[in-house]
Amino acid sequence: KENLLNLIISSYLMKLESFLERLYEKNYKKLILVSLGLLVLSLFILGVSYVSKGSIVERDISLKGGISITIEKENFNEEEISLYLSQKFDNINVRTLTDLSSRKTIGLIIESSTLKEDELKSALKEKIDFEESQYSSESYSSSFSESFYRQLILSLVIAFVLMSIVVAITFRTFVPSLAVILAALTDIMATLAVLSLFNFHLSAGGIIALLLIIGYSIDTDVLLTTKLIKRTIGTMYERLAQSIKTGLTMTVAAMVAVLVGYFFSAASVLKEIFLIIFIALIFDIITTYIGNASILIWHIKNKKHEAK
Repeated sequence: KENLLNLIISSYLMKLESFLERLYEKNYKKLILVSLGLLVLSLFILGVSYVSKGSIVERDISLKGGISITIEKENFNEEEISLYLSQKFDNINVRTLTDLSSRKTIGLIIESSTLKEDELKSALKEKIDFEESQYSSESYSSSFSESFYRQLILSLVIAFVLMSIVVAITFRTFVPSLAVILAALTDIMATLAVLSLFNFHLSAGGIIALLLIIGYSIDTDVLLTTKLIKRTIGTMYERLAQSIKTGLTMTVAAMVAVLVGYFFSAASVLKEIFLIIFIALIFDIITTYIGNASILIWHIKNKKHEAK
């Protein structure tokens, strides 16, 4: 059985190697443009969003200040209440509270960065019959939230810069190091572009998810770069096939894990983190195995040409 399994794996890798050689040998320059095009498109979307909205991604009240009202009562119709409030006010965000064990809706969270508590509370009383014991509210200072947001962004930038330095020291070659850094940057920018397109409200948890994306993106790209640049056993496409097999196994396993976490988690912050990571993992497959791999193939071929 063990010999049969090894034979199946070897046959699979040989077919994968043959497919990759046909795919990349003629198209690696075009594939580089695909990955770079994704980065340019993402930056364009974020630029348009910044010009039209004043920020690349909408922030929730924890990052820009406002009021958050929680009503703990079962059997709410979230869509109906959200429609009612959106007709009366602008910039209203309505979320449900879910019981972790029963998965039932046990309340609502209504957030606004522009309304006062009394104004929002009186509007809710017209639509929802609730008691004072079921009602609670939190307010966030705009100056404190803005300061907190800037510190989180600074942490994200510092993490990215330190990651870039470590990558440069590790590989000590300009093109492979640049390819790894570009892949991580594209993962973050493309994910933010998707969030901006769908008018997603980013919280502190979302920025933490972006920090996690940096780590995961570097993991898959370093694995690929190490296999192609620093290893010498086998042909270039054999090493590429092995890297893709290992990397995709890791990525698909992570995608399944965060998808399960998203559907079974009751906490909105966890849902946000899982969703952002899932989106980024999709882009990571593109940037790693289309963009980064093609740049490395071009680099290896160029070095061989110079050696001749």
